[in-house]
Amino acid sequence: AMALPGDLWAELPVERRIFCSVLLFSWAVYLWEAFLAHRQRRVYRTTTHVPQELGQIMDSETFEKSRLYQLDKSTFSFWSGLYSEVEGTMILLCGGIPFLWKLSGQISGRAGFGPEYEIVQSLVFLLLATLFSAVTGLPWSLYNTFVIEEKHGFNQQTLGFFFKDAIKKFVVTQCILLPVTSLLLYIIKIGGDYFFIYAWLFTLVVSLVLVTIYADYIAPLFDKFIPLPEGELKQQIETMAKSIDFPLTKVYVVEGSKRSSHSNAYFYGFFKNKRIVLFDTLLEDYSALNKEPAEGEDGENEETKSKTKNKKQGCKNEEVLAVLGHELGHWKLGHTVKNIIISQMNSFLCFFLFAVLIGQKELFAAFGFYDTQPTLIGLMIIFQFIFSPYNEVLSFCLTVLSRRFEFQADAFAKELGKAKDLYSALIKLNKDNLGFPVSDWIFSMWHYSHPPLLERLQALKDAKQE
Repeated sequence: AMALPGDLWAELPVERRIFCSVLLFSWAVYLWEAFLAHRQRRVYRTTTHVPQELGQIMDSETFEKSRLYQLDKSTFSFWSGLYSEVEGTMILLCGGIPFLWKLSGQISGRAGFGPEYEIVQSLVFLLLATLFSAVTGLPWSLYNTFVIEEKHGFNQQTLGFFFKDAIKKFVVTQCILLPVTSLLLYIIKIGGDYFFIYAWLFTLVVSLVLVTIYADYIAPLFDKFIPLPEGELKQQIETMAKSIDFPLTKVYVVEGSKRSSHSNAYFYGFFKNKRIVLFDTLLEDYSALNKEPAEGEDGENEETKSKTKNKKQGCKNEEVLAVLGHELGHWKLGHTVKNIIISQMNSFLCFFLFAVLIGQKELFAAFGFYDTQPTLIGLMIIFQFIFSPYNEVLSFCLTVLSRRFEFQADAFAKELGKAKDLYSALIKLNKDNLGFPVSDWIFSMWHYSHPPLLERLQALKDAKQE
């Protein structure tokens, strides 16, 4: 009699079943994402004319530009996604993880650290793994920046700037990642039965410290931050912050235009020490992309001049205030705190389950670790592979929640009397960033952490008419 697939599955050792389940789930997620992206690409291909309800909002030239931009991005993301899925599968099938672990052991052994120095070996492993992913990701990053973003007029970087930036990013990441990981592994090793509580508390403290120092010490390594000059805009921002009791201490402008012409704004800081950061590309008056070339400058042909002149990038002061009204809405309505609480509850749950699972030798055997059970590898296997179904569900729930928060923040800006300005700011930002306003419903439901433009405008329009 022929064996049924179910019988064959039951006969497999536990570790083979774990390994196969991880691979199958990974491909299932990939195929689902590819299916969604295919549906969205079909929207980009077939929607070649501005839909009627968008007639007031978008001219056909911008619509076509954004359609082609998103189509290029979607095609790129298809190939890069396929590559990373195949790469991940090959690493698992060829035993890349145990190989790298062994290599790390040899390297740390040569430096005089034997197998008993597991934390040293873990740090070498991490360094090699992040180096590998930086090198394999480089061609994709170069193509994205210098082909796609360049072609559609967003890239402002030179090749030298790009490489300097990439090296700096790698070094800064290692300076944070290696010490934090070594401390975390040490806590797990000496923490006894309740190590998961100490490990969770440690990661909580680290994330709070990083949020505190990020904008003052880490971000300035990459971008230039200057205080927003005294003037009407600064006064209006301070007045608005005061009106809702937002404890604002500083307003900065970051020189985002050196990298890209995409725009943004955010706030950060704890308790009574909040700062607001505006990208220069968001501000019509400060965007380097709007500046006229100086008189008598050679090498500026007429075409470039007219291109600069026509592309009025960014928002007027009233619109910037409306965008900030939306951002401050997130603070006033407690969205920031709610997000921190959700992420910490999730983190605690993950560490607790990790403590339950870490003793299972089959989990290690499934990935080629038969004789040793290194803590770092355990963290990687459990957090990255075993929790992946849970992570997918969580990520979808957070996307749904985020869309809700966005509507609430829009409604908050509306209560501040900013509905009209936010309406025009959203249209401008969509235009500046070449956002495509038509989307496939399943794709948008799964991926969009912000509601589609039309839905946001509709909600604001009702307010404008009231």
